[in-house]
Amino acid sequence: MDFKIHYLTPDIKLSYFDAQSFRTEVLFEQHMLVWFISGETKIVQTNTTYLFGAGDIFLIPRNQLATAINYPKNGQPHKTVVMHLTPKILKDFYAKNRAKSRHFYDQGIRNFGKHPLLESCLASLIPYFDLEEPLPESIAALKIEEAINILRTIDKDIDGILANFDEPGKMNLSDFMERNFMFNMTMEKFGYLTGRSLTTFKRDFKKAFGTTPQKWLTQKRLELAHYQIREQNRRPSEVYAEVGFENLSHFTSAFKKHFSYTPTNMAGF
Repeated sequence: MDFKIHYLTPDIKLSYFDAQSFRTEVLFEQHMLVWFISGETKIVQTNTTYLFGAGDIFLIPRNQLATAINYPKNGQPHKTVVMHLTPKILKDFYAKNRAKSRHFYDQGIRNFGKHPLLESCLASLIPYFDLEEPLPESIAALKIEEAINILRTIDKDIDGILANFDEPGKMNLSDFMERNFMFNMTMEKFGYLTGRSLTTFKRDFKKAFGTTPQKWLTQKRLELAHYQIREQNRRPSEVYAEVGFENLSHFTSAFKKHFSYTPTNMAGF
């Protein structure tokens, strides 16, 4: 796998991937503003699937679960510029700039397409990656502030996301897990997102489902895969990553152990 990350600063990076595919679970403690230079990404959230390609710009809000499946496309590598909008950066910004909206939004990915203002801002970073010396922090701060101001100009609701610094509160564990079992998170992260310590999460999970998180997650993921292969006529190679398995071999083995036949035999492929 040829996967490289070039950090201009801790909050601005250029990522490069040139292999068949690369899957990752997305859960960041900061917002991520992403500009696609080339390649393609499928991002799967609980109720929505997004497909992004060359030129697209989007914002992944913090503390949102998603599965990202990245591919090269048309002979070009998967290449993106990513800007981290951290809580510290945003708190400093909103200490000087009043939020236009007081309503806090809990929404999915914000897609800005190929907006020329954002594209111009992010494309201007490319020459800096060839610098032999570090980019001065003052210049990096100006570029991030420029991006925030553009977002506020083109999206009237964006302050409801960027100016929301609340941490996840304790929520109904059963409802959350039923909506998000396909995301391959650690137990610590599942606990954090439901407002619990790891110990409390495991205790409450056992009480709610009568089994361990790992056993329950594996069963739910296999049942979802079974439905998609049989009822939606999808190939095993298309679904294993989306339902939370790391690789096709592990998925096939777990599927056969649970159902007593392989997903390929069931699908008739």
